[in-house]
Parts: sequence; C-alpha cells; structure tokens
Amino acid sequence: MIFTRRFFLLFALGVTPALLLWSWPPIKWLTVVYDLLLIGAAWWDHNRCEDVSELEVSRVLPRRLMIGAENEVRITVSHRPSRRFKLAIKDEFPPELELRGDRIISLSPQRSETSATYRLLAKVRGDFHFGDIVVRWPGPWGLAVKQARVSASTVVKVYPNIREAKKYELFAQRNRRLITGIRRTRTRGHGKEFESLRDYVRGDELRNVSWTATARRGRLMTKQYQIERNQSIVVMLDAGRLMTSRIEGMSKLDHAIAAALAIGYVATRGGDNIGLLVFARHLLTYVPPRRGSAQMQRLLEALYNVKAQMVEPSYARAFQSFARNCKRRSLVVILTDLVDADASAELLAYTSTLMPRHLPLIVTIGDNDLRTLVAEIPREVADVYRQSVAEELLRQREEALARITELGGLALDVPAGQLSLELVDKYLEVKERGLL
Repeated sequence: MIFTRRFFLLFALGVTPALLLWSWPPIKWLTVVYDLLLIGAAWWDHNRCEDVSELEVSRVLPRRLMIGAENEVRITVSHRPSRRFKLAIKDEFPPELELRGDRIISLSPQRSETSATYRLLAKVRGDFHFGDIVVRWPGPWGLAVKQARVSASTVVKVYPNIREAKKYELFAQRNRRLITGIRRTRTRGHGKEFESLRDYVRGDELRNVSWTATARRGRLMTKQYQIERNQSIVVMLDAGRLMTSRIEGMSKLDHAIAAALAIGYVATRGGDNIGLLVFARHLLTYVPPRRGSAQMQRLLEALYNVKAQMVEPSYARAFQSFARNCKRRSLVVILTDLVDADASAELLAYTSTLMPRHLPLIVTIGDNDLRTLVAEIPREVADVYRQSVAEELLRQREEALARITELGGLALDVPAGQLSLELVDKYLEVKERGLL
C-alpha cells in the first residue's frame, strides 16, 4: 500500500494539535484514535481501488527506431471504467535513450481504450532493453494508491536513419543521372548498354554509327546508349580505432554508415547491386552484392549494431576477404580514415591490387579541426608546433589520396556533413562516365 500526499497532509493535521496541546492528557488518546482511523480509511481506500485484472496496458513501439530522430512510444490502456480516476504510468525505457517529455504519463480512462505518447531520442545504434510498465492509480478517497507492474520487457533495435538516405535518391532523380525504378526514365549518357537507334545528326561520333542499320534503311543511323544497370558496388567499411572519434555529435563510423546507406539506397533504386564488407582487425560482416529493396533491409540489419573497435584495422584481411568473395568487376568504395604515412602506405598497397579488375574509390572523412588549426594565427610557441603537426597530417593525407588517383583509382576527402552527398554524387559521375 502506497500513501498519497493527501494522506500525509491529514496525518500532519492530526499530529499538530497534539504537539500544541501535549500537556492536556486526552489529546494523546485522541491523536492515537485519529491516526488509527486515518490508517484504516487508507486501507479501505486501497482495497476499493480498481481491480488490476481489469486493466490492460501495452506499449506500442515504432516499426524501426532510428538514430538521430525522436521516436514516438505509445502507451495504450484498455479498461471498462466503473468510475472516473487517473492513472500514473511510468515506462522503464532504456537509459541510453534520451527522454523528450515527462517521465510519468497521466491518463484518465473514460473510454474503453485510452493512450498517451512520449518520445525518445536515440543517439547511438544497437540493441536496447525496455523493462516493465509500472502503473499507479488512487482509491476513491485519494488516501492510497495501488501499484501494478505490467510485464512488457522487450529488446529493441536502433537502426541508422534510413530517412536521410532516401533524400539522396531524390537528389539522383532530380539530376536525372540515374535510371530509377519508380519513374522508369532512361538516362542516356556515355554508358555501354544499347538503348535505341535514331537518325544521324551532325556532331554525332562516327564510332556510334550503326552501319548495319544504315545499310538497311538507306540513311545514316546512330546508336544511343544508356547508363548500365545491374552493375556491382561494394562498400568496405573501416570500423577501427580512428573511426571512434566524434564530429558534429556523431562518430566517424556513424557518418560513414550514413554514407554507405545513402549510396546503397540510390544504387538499389537505380537497378545496381550493392554489397557490404565491414572490418576492423578481422572481418566483422559481409553482405554479398544484390539488388532490390530487400537488400536495403539486409544492409540495415548488418549495420545497426556495428561498433567501432579500439584496434588498428587490418587492410590485408579485409582485401583478402573481398578478393575471395567478389569476382565480378565492382566499384569498391573504401570508407576509412588516414592519419599517418604507414597506414596510408598499407592501404595504397592493397588498393592497388584491386586494379584493373575493380575500380577503387577511397573516401576519407575530412577533419575540420585540423584545417581550422592550420588556418589560425599562432599566438604562442606551442601553437606553432601544433600547427606543424596538423599541416604534416594533412600533407600525408593529400599525398596518399593523390597516389591512388595516379594509380587509376578515385579518391574523396570531404567533411563529415557533406560525406553522403559527395559520395552519391561521385557514384553518379562514375555511372555517367561509364567507368565501370
């Protein structure tokens, strides 16, 4: 039995006269009788509370909780009310998620079903545990409340934010550089897949003239090509030590995952195959390249619980795993971070082995803090040393990316906030130019 504020106020009201008139002998007995009657009334009030068996409390969660978004949680109470009363509901949500709103929800069940909502902000991905739902409701006199614990323990998954990835598919449609399955538009470019024939016009390349069709129709005919579908893209995602650093409230790994989903969503909508390889010291997960909306679900399941590890990544094991599993020519997007010359040299050595069978694209997340430090005017001797180190790190990174370009690959070094956009744009450029 849990006493209410009203009970304690009445109890204090009964004790106050005894303290003021303690020298008067009957006041002691009157106080004892008053307190016993009050406790008895509270006990009766507790027993008159609604029967817990008449309450049905449930939690309704979103189909998919997403990082960086406010996720709505609904508490539903089904009840056959015999009187009007208030419920206080406390949901045992995961402490890792940030509550937006009141911790305790108040409801007044006046219909057969009533519901209330609260929101949780997820800042990290992974598995999280919801506990039970605790419900309290007062008796008719408001002297005591009854408490019930509703079993509602469950494990939920917080996924990367797929809504952000969908924005880049709209970007691809708007630029009309990619064949989309929704509108079934054809994008003519420098692809290799035959699309149609048309009359020759001045300025067309002679290599595109169809001499067979020209002879048959008696006039010059030109072949038109469209950007190829069903090509293969594999994202190699580094989950090593350097990806643990945070930029704009998110780890570099989270930014990389968002970029991987963005290119994955655009690729699947454009009819291409998308695959995933996550590595740190060892291979963490591998999703073979496939196309279709079901592939995006596989990518989400593979990425939602990936954590950066405090170890140096093994590019050797990662590239060996890729070579064993992927024989078809692919655009290999390597999302990683480069700091020192040794790591750059190892990455470049293994990246060069991909060519010419595959087209590698090394993508690093630019460090705005380093660039800001270099741009500042030094005020002390220590600032000069810090700037020298920052400049050396930036120089090593630029040299590593320039080296992969010289070898025939592609490279990007972009700020975290522009990573997804720049990666999707580069992918569309590769498609448009027919580099695969």
